[in-house]
Amino acid sequence: MTELALMEGFSVPERAQWQALVEKALKGGDFERRLVARTADGLRIAPLYGRTEAPAGLESQQPGSAPYLRGPSAASISPAWDIRQVHAESDAAAANAAILEDLEGGATSLKLLIAGAGRIGLAADSQTLGAALKGVMLDVCPIALEAGEGTPAAAASLGELWRAAGISDKARLGAFNADPIGTLALMGALRQPLDAALSEAAALAKNALGAPHLTALVADGHPYHAAGASEAQELAMMLATLVAYLRALEAAGIAPADALPKIAINLAVDADQILGLAKLRAARRLVWQVADACGAGDAVAHMSFGAETSFRMMAKHDPWVNMLRTTIACATAAMAGAQAITVLPYTWALGRPDGFARRMARNTHLVLQEESGLGRVIDPAGGSFAIETLTADLAATAWKLFQEIEAAGGIASALTNGRIQDDIAKVAETRAKSIATGRMELTGVSAFPKLGDDGVKVTPWPAAPSPIEGSAVRIRPLAVHRLAEPFEELRAAAEAAPAKVFLACIGDLASHGARATWIANFLAAGGISAVQSSPLATADEAAATFKASGASIACICGADATYADLGTAVAGALKSAGAQRVYLAGRPKDQEAALQSAGVDAFIFAGADALTTLGELHKALGISAT
Repeated sequence: MTELALMEGFSVPERAQWQALVEKALKGGDFERRLVARTADGLRIAPLYGRTEAPAGLESQQPGSAPYLRGPSAASISPAWDIRQVHAESDAAAANAAILEDLEGGATSLKLLIAGAGRIGLAADSQTLGAALKGVMLDVCPIALEAGEGTPAAAASLGELWRAAGISDKARLGAFNADPIGTLALMGALRQPLDAALSEAAALAKNALGAPHLTALVADGHPYHAAGASEAQELAMMLATLVAYLRALEAAGIAPADALPKIAINLAVDADQILGLAKLRAARRLVWQVADACGAGDAVAHMSFGAETSFRMMAKHDPWVNMLRTTIACATAAMAGAQAITVLPYTWALGRPDGFARRMARNTHLVLQEESGLGRVIDPAGGSFAIETLTADLAATAWKLFQEIEAAGGIASALTNGRIQDDIAKVAETRAKSIATGRMELTGVSAFPKLGDDGVKVTPWPAAPSPIEGSAVRIRPLAVHRLAEPFEELRAAAEAAPAKVFLACIGDLASHGARATWIANFLAAGGISAVQSSPLATADEAAATFKASGASIACICGADATYADLGTAVAGALKSAGAQRVYLAGRPKDQEAALQSAGVDAFIFAGADALTTLGELHKALGISAT
């Protein structure tokens, strides 16, 4: 077989040559500001990576070997990952019908939400769980629980079902997912002291030691992610939780080598593929560092690393876009080597998913597995200088944060004194500002929103049981929120009191088209309709068209050159025609004073705070009083 010499006849380019071309293209622009991105943790993402930027020792890292950065095994498995379908039904019969449909449609495991304080789902008793799981082959289908403080009771009920089915400890498949620290962080309270809850979780692990395919606890990053944590924060808090659970299990007499396989790792994946790949790959390195420090590094190969699509990225309006978000998230988790992946149905933010929503969640996995073949290559991102560098940087940053949490007394102490809540809130606030000013776009929400009926009908979620009362421990809970919520609040208010803004499009289409389209999308993000005029050539024409529109507020759209010719006259004419407020698309700085004197009240431009501007518009239109 002849080896192809693809570089034959070509000289090897030097980085300096590329740099010279970049500087020429930038024409004096700042390289760092124009071409270098920064993550929420401040990590640098360069436009180009080469071998010199790659982390040391990259060539020696192989799948199946420490630090397990590239996965726990060098052998491919089939199926490539566990298709874990989530179920939140409260009625056992309805749950059973949905479960059997999902399993027949390709799901390979189940995640059952168990009812409790602040949580909907099935009752934890064995009769209810047995009815929900009727017809399920429990020796083939893993069962994962999400039960909060009800985990011991739900685990006991599941154990009864396994015993009744004659399934031995070695054949039991599943995850109890006891997570008292995560429950405390989310709910802000526990009915019993944390030490007692940790002892209960340790007892579950001890009873599961003879079940190699059953995990008892979970170190879950999802609660922190849902509250707005950065990638490094989520990793650090997952790691600090893992260490707290290792200590609890050690106190119960379980050595780290035996304890680690009983603790599952779970992280959130969103639509940022590059950061998601780096985060999940960094998680294995970090867990290995902890395990190695405990003298049990090899145990990481027997741990379960799972992922769930992000709740915070889900949107209520135009929820079809959620399918795109969850698809890229699932693909990211698959390529990063997650062993179990949960894809939230695309209507999850709206209410109870129907059969179609669950089917699309299942099919997302199946298309990626069977048609895209994502499971046929182990760690496909491995060796990418960009991914490897970001993975190393993220791991180092998360490790530093983890050490700070440990130095301050551990994860429980950091939650009790509010440090974690405050640190996450700062990152969430910065991200919210990026969304409000358009630096970070949410498709279907702040960018390209769709007004009107999107055709999606769902049954709203029932009210969850009351939060924990009579608690033994209470802290400030994490403030869980979705990124789209501020815009959704504006949309909801506008839907209750529909309003419109007249767009005075001056000049020809080439002059006003781009700004008119941008303004229409801007207004739609706040639920406001745009009444767009035909091309206007005179101020009188603009005034007459405005009067005929029935709108009370106008926005002038055109090119800066057109504003110089017609802007002041049109603004004055619109005011004289009864416009309560006149806006102008863009920010022609040399003309601002004259335009304001003529009647322009405010300028709408890219980079401004959209939520503030839309809130002011709502008030002016009578949609809201504040």
